[in-house]
Amino acid sequence: MSDLAKLTGVTKVTVSRALNSPELVSSETLARIREAVRQTGYTPDLIAGSLASNRSRLIVALIPAMAGGVFQETVTALTTELDAAGYQLLLGQSGYDESREEALLEAIIGRRPAGIVLTGVVHSEASRQKLRVSGIPVVETWDITRAPLDMLIGFSHQKVGESAARYLSERGAKRPAIVTPGDRRAQLRAEAFIGAFDGDWTIPVISVASPASLGDGRRALTRLLDEHPSIDAVFCGADIMALGVLIEARHRDIAVPRRLKVVGYGDQTFAVDTDPPLTTIRIDGTKIGKLAASMLIAKIEGRAQRQRKFDVGFELIERGSC
Repeated sequence: MSDLAKLTGVTKVTVSRALNSPELVSSETLARIREAVRQTGYTPDLIAGSLASNRSRLIVALIPAMAGGVFQETVTALTTELDAAGYQLLLGQSGYDESREEALLEAIIGRRPAGIVLTGVVHSEASRQKLRVSGIPVVETWDITRAPLDMLIGFSHQKVGESAARYLSERGAKRPAIVTPGDRRAQLRAEAFIGAFDGDWTIPVISVASPASLGDGRRALTRLLDEHPSIDAVFCGADIMALGVLIEARHRDIAVPRRLKVVGYGDQTFAVDTDPPLTTIRIDGTKIGKLAASMLIAKIEGRAQRQRKFDVGFELIERGSC
């Protein structure tokens, strides 16, 4: 900043104002300082700045996987809303291993971001305690609990499973099966489906490692048909698995939905374009992202919050696969 001040003939205070509060500087001075920044390639040291001001502008979000689109709406909305308020979003991939999430959280807390957005609720008491002690605002998303750590925006995975079971039952399914990723939230949906389905059929379940793939769906249906050839419906814990089920059913000349009904989860962008179009559970990821950003910013900036917990619900989108 001293170099910029010398180049432009102003004080360091004026340079600081131009970089951090440009509306306080005349347009002529601001233009000179910005040209000096361009010529020198100067980039402010944000870590030093946050130490000096005791305020970070960085928000960290942990998502299970970068690949796949189920969390993309939330990330896009977070990025847009935070950027408009002068905050930057840093993404971390936690995977579906809670022990890895613990290690990442410890590293993140040590860097003192302004706020943290988590996918799912924190179950490790050690991590919960560290987050409480840190004082960093935290939003847990994409899940629901009676005892949130701080702020919460999500929905009930149990209710998703129950809704899918009731829907397939109403559509005439008698012998459903489940293919699902193995992560905790997907397992909650599967268990709730089994508990809610009306009938004496023992529901077969194929579980694979998260994140699941299209091939997992194809292989799961192959195995189900080999072991339980009379199945008439499949509830899939991810749309990508449902796509694999549809492809395998087409390969075997199994009519969907007349012979086999298929329900997915996530309402990915391709779901409307599968053949037949996929019936699935839609989560409003954009709403989750916008709410998370607004709640974090309000808490960081000391504004009163009327509500710290939101249940955004879900919607069953009925299409041709059922």
